[in-house]
Amino acid sequence: MTSDKAKKSRTRKIAGIGFSFLLTGIFLYIAFYGVRFGDVLGIIGKASWAWVFVLTVTLLTSHFLRAVRWKVILSSVKPDTSVLNLFGSLMVGYGVNCVIPRLGEISRAVLLGKWENLSGTSMFGTVIVERVIDVISFIAALLISVFIYNGNLYESFPWLKSSLYAASVLMAGVIIFLFLVIRFKEKFYSIILKLVSRISVSAAHRLANVFNMLIEGFSSLKGLKNIVYTIILTVAVISVYSLNSYLGFLCLGMQNMKEVGFSTAWVLMSISSLGVVIPTPGGTGSYHVITQTALVLLFGFSSEMGLAYAVLNHAVSTVVFIITALFFFFFLNYKYSKKSGKKEKLVDFIETNMDSL
Repeated sequence: MTSDKAKKSRTRKIAGIGFSFLLTGIFLYIAFYGVRFGDVLGIIGKASWAWVFVLTVTLLTSHFLRAVRWKVILSSVKPDTSVLNLFGSLMVGYGVNCVIPRLGEISRAVLLGKWENLSGTSMFGTVIVERVIDVISFIAALLISVFIYNGNLYESFPWLKSSLYAASVLMAGVIIFLFLVIRFKEKFYSIILKLVSRISVSAAHRLANVFNMLIEGFSSLKGLKNIVYTIILTVAVISVYSLNSYLGFLCLGMQNMKEVGFSTAWVLMSISSLGVVIPTPGGTGSYHVITQTALVLLFGFSSEMGLAYAVLNHAVSTVVFIITALFFFFFLNYKYSKKSGKKEKLVDFIETNMDSL
């Protein structure tokens, strides 16, 4: 890449990161506008720290289950993949996402590839597989919410129906596209690349890399047994996420104000997950707005209580992600450096991965 192209590429990346922080500022302004900040702090100050501890444990449990699911996906590539390495790289990825959106997906694939001596391309392919599974499961969770909510979700969130339709159509398109890429690799691959290369040769090369990652990623999930295990673990992950939402109620004593249960938590978890999809660092701002709005419109809590819930839950997850990310990066990277003789600094690691964005 020439110096001019490199500068332009870097400028685009910095602009993209800047835009994500701008979005965070806008969403936080919307969330806090008209809310008595002192009341929010007062509510958080009265939180049950025993329940906060339980929430922390279940939060880590949900991501440990994700690591186990990742091991199942990778079983045909490397059956003896270390769950510790999987969990460590996953948490590093979440920690990086708290600072730079989407960079965490690249980071965890690169780290696991180094720690397990596997291809970074195939690792990123399995990350894409995970993300596809996540999107499908969250769409399913939202559809379930429509049926279990005691009311009409579409009236409270008019955009929800169109979003579900659009997401369902998009996912169907992605699944069909992936099927064509994998099933008819040679023909489909060559046709698409020829068409794209007429517009841009560099774009065709990038697309070829994406195809290779997709093929390697989905090829790793083989066998009925592994597929069944993946489905079971996905249901377990979503269920524990919902439990995390319910524990958030208990942290603030919200069960003493309104009738809240597991179905309430499921609906809230499903809707608030949309805030994490928006490209803000760690879902900051977007998660707060959507969670607060859901608690106010759907369950009748005050704006202050809704925001206190969002701030507390987001703060717990952010602190957990950053602390575990730093621990695993330095702990597991130290183990790797002793074996390979190569030691990598955190800043250098982030800068290197930014080039892959």
